[in-house]
Amino acid sequence: MGRRPSEPGTVEGETMPEGKTMRWNLPDTELPTTWFNVVPLLPEPIGPPLHPATRQPLGPDDLAPLFPMALIAQEMTTEPTVEIPGEVLDVLRLWRPTPLVRATRLEKALGTPARIYYKDESVSPAGSHKPNTAVPQAFYNKAEGVARLTTETGAGQWGSALSFACAFYGLECKVYMVRASYEQKPYRRVLMETWGGSVVPSPVDEPGHPGSLGAAISDAVRDAVGRPDSHYSLGSVLNHVLLHQTVIGQEAKAQLAMAGEERPDVVIGCCGGGSNLGGITLPFVTDPRVRLLAVEPASCPTLTAGRYEYDFGDSAGYAPMLLMYTLGHDFVPPSIHAGGLRYHGDSPIISALVRSGRMQAVAYPQSKTFEAAITWARTQGTVPAPETGHAIRAVIDEALAAKEEGAERVILFNYSGHGLLDLSAYDAYLRGQLVD
Repeated sequence: MGRRPSEPGTVEGETMPEGKTMRWNLPDTELPTTWFNVVPLLPEPIGPPLHPATRQPLGPDDLAPLFPMALIAQEMTTEPTVEIPGEVLDVLRLWRPTPLVRATRLEKALGTPARIYYKDESVSPAGSHKPNTAVPQAFYNKAEGVARLTTETGAGQWGSALSFACAFYGLECKVYMVRASYEQKPYRRVLMETWGGSVVPSPVDEPGHPGSLGAAISDAVRDAVGRPDSHYSLGSVLNHVLLHQTVIGQEAKAQLAMAGEERPDVVIGCCGGGSNLGGITLPFVTDPRVRLLAVEPASCPTLTAGRYEYDFGDSAGYAPMLLMYTLGHDFVPPSIHAGGLRYHGDSPIISALVRSGRMQAVAYPQSKTFEAAITWARTQGTVPAPETGHAIRAVIDEALAAKEEGAERVILFNYSGHGLLDLSAYDAYLRGQLVD
């Protein structure tokens, strides 16, 4: 268990009337300058990606039609750290380091002795953690002379982030948005178009289909390989994406120390492909005293009900095959509002951690997650993304368990994004129209 928070006045930050610091900010001079690579520290090596046609291990040349060589090298590296280019740091400093905040009002409402901290990734220009990898991906593609990127997006957070990053580097951005989300979240499309992205519903050849992330990936990969000026960009799952997100956990470690905490007892993140979960948890993997918890939707329970095997990363079988927990690449999840969690598989890194027992996983129905999100909004004040509501549900359950046990548990979670462009989902919940 982490030790007691430091006495009032020992750190700078926003304070409550009783003098307890509730927000910890790092100066931008303490922004991490390297990414943390967990791959060499995993309990056992993860299987290599396989060619979708030959089913043989992929080499750099096989991935070159999709990614720049710098990202391919990061995908395969076993170095413990990777340096962040100065040009990337310059853009990240627009919003990073992000605050660490203590959720004291939620603690009081629950009557728990647990201390709840969250990393507020909603302060990025795109409103989520996604720009942490969108910026370096756009940078490396620009450096290799690529003019155009294609991608998929579920709820629209990733498409927004990549459109934002492409605007900074003068790249065209084509986004294939899962049709269910395209229809549910029109303002996400407007945000992408504001940054110059071109957005179409997916699957493009089945107008009546609700879509899935797997189908949208197929559309984006097919587009990229068909044009010499284009590459494909993925917002989750792959090793280099989780690598870029580790700035979150590295900052959180430093900020918890500022708050007087030795370590968290549990670190929590929602999980679709694994990027925000990996970002907050991976820097804590080496400390066996810290529990790691993945939270997923019950309607797409890859970690809790999937098979651990090689499967295609997309629906059509164009993308590489990955060793991961999967529900099958042709699985089409229900059109829940947490569109960023509607993926049939998971990151090989996250899958390996769950398989080894180093990380636990739990699944919730969407009504329970919206119940938790409403509780959060009415105590802490901010409106979380539906995806983030899954993490909050687990946080509340952990805090209530601590109350029952009388334990001063330290809980850290990733507040991965705001829900201000997801209000149609809240409208459905508040009107009793949300279906599990």
